[in-house]
Amino acid sequence: MSFDVHQLDSVLLVGALVMLAAILAVRGSVRVGVPGLLIYLLMGVLLGELGDGFEFNDANVAHALGFAALVVILAEGGLTTQWEEIRPSMRMGVALATLGVAVSISVMAVFAHYVLGLDWQLAVLLGAVTSSTDAAAVFSVLRRVPLPRQITGVLEAESGLNDAPTVLLVTLVSTGAALDQGVPGFVGIVVYELLVGVLFGLGVGFGGGWVMRRIALPSSGLYPIAVLAHAVLAYSGAAAVHASGFAAVYVAALVLGNSELPHRAATRSFAEGMAWLAQIGLFIMLGLLASPGRISLEHVGYAVVAGLVLTLLARPVSVAACSFACRMSWPEHVFLSWAGLRGAVPIVLTTIPLANDVPGSTQLFDIVFVMVVIFTLLTAPSLPWVATRLGVAYADEPRDLDVEAAPLERIAADLLQVTITRRSRLHGVEVGELRLPSGASVALIVRDGNTKVPADRTVLRRGDDLLVVTPRRLREETEERLRLVSRAGRLARWWAQD
Repeated sequence: MSFDVHQLDSVLLVGALVMLAAILAVRGSVRVGVPGLLIYLLMGVLLGELGDGFEFNDANVAHALGFAALVVILAEGGLTTQWEEIRPSMRMGVALATLGVAVSISVMAVFAHYVLGLDWQLAVLLGAVTSSTDAAAVFSVLRRVPLPRQITGVLEAESGLNDAPTVLLVTLVSTGAALDQGVPGFVGIVVYELLVGVLFGLGVGFGGGWVMRRIALPSSGLYPIAVLAHAVLAYSGAAAVHASGFAAVYVAALVLGNSELPHRAATRSFAEGMAWLAQIGLFIMLGLLASPGRISLEHVGYAVVAGLVLTLLARPVSVAACSFACRMSWPEHVFLSWAGLRGAVPIVLTTIPLANDVPGSTQLFDIVFVMVVIFTLLTAPSLPWVATRLGVAYADEPRDLDVEAAPLERIAADLLQVTITRRSRLHGVEVGELRLPSGASVALIVRDGNTKVPADRTVLRRGDDLLVVTPRRLREETEERLRLVSRAGRLARWWAQD
């Protein structure tokens, strides 16, 4: 089959129209609190069987493209996550991503085998694919719900880390390797892949950060590309040594996103754009892979029952089993149980048994597809209401400064662009009251489109953009001082700043 420039024109026309429609649909999905994945899945279905347009049924291609999209989504999650916010919650997040996943899989597998009548292979696969929360859904929905940092930190850490063990388990069960290796061999493979994946991600993250801080690229637009390339390198490099690429890419992106890199704000914006592109393409592809005519009432019944067991039994039990890792109140535990958002990840994981021709894998795909649609519609819009009813919502969560950095290589300094946000307590503070480290100074203030060279008595206002010049060795101390004043006001740690 040939592909010429005329076909390319048609593909680009349809692709551009679909992309614009998907982007415009984001606004509506944000208003109702539903992840855009449902709209994109519907668009894929309409483009496929219902729309009598594109035929797509290649599970191997879907498997490969799905993994590629997850790499970009996890990279964006790591790059945009602040380590200081999730560090206190990391222990609980790791527990949920490992022990919690194991407990959830066990509960779902036993239920699917003895109640739904699935054989053990399909029962374990159903438990495995549905036990992983979706990073894209969590990052897109929870960041708009006013929650304490401890809760968002736990959910973000869990969603970023639990893909690795579930992908590994689904692959081993689908290929039959889990039975061939036995329990000790299976546990050994899991430990090796996760441990080496994390170590590989740390190596690429710290090594990439070291390189990026010491090179001056000819264009600022190259920095975001280079950072994302490092994240992809972590995935592919770990996969090359048969380690977990998903653990590697998230850890590497987390390290890079929290390193003192030039043009960090631009890098995060670029990563967010790429993640949106990956999500749109992924969900539309999965919608094309689905076949509404193939889904029976029996599949819908299985999906509803399995989803109820997952939401009301397996998830709460797994959260309770991990409660030792973090001290939380019972309302917080209940919210964590309800907020285990599933999205595209369970559907993507079902392409692994499909690609391996596991008996019953088509039925598994249809059940999981229906379950994701139904319970995403149920769970995601209810999160703000549930958080309010449980008393865990925190509408006054302070927002940090927006800081962009650019290197000044010839004088070994950095230029910080600081935006004073609406909630920042820098409002009303005089420049001299900032008490920046010796050698750092506010060089310029941009207010309402006008520039001004400040004096010590110049008063800062909300919405101001400050250009701060700091010696590179003092950059971290300068940023920390600005953040302290932003959170606590002009008297922040006065006694320690003589």
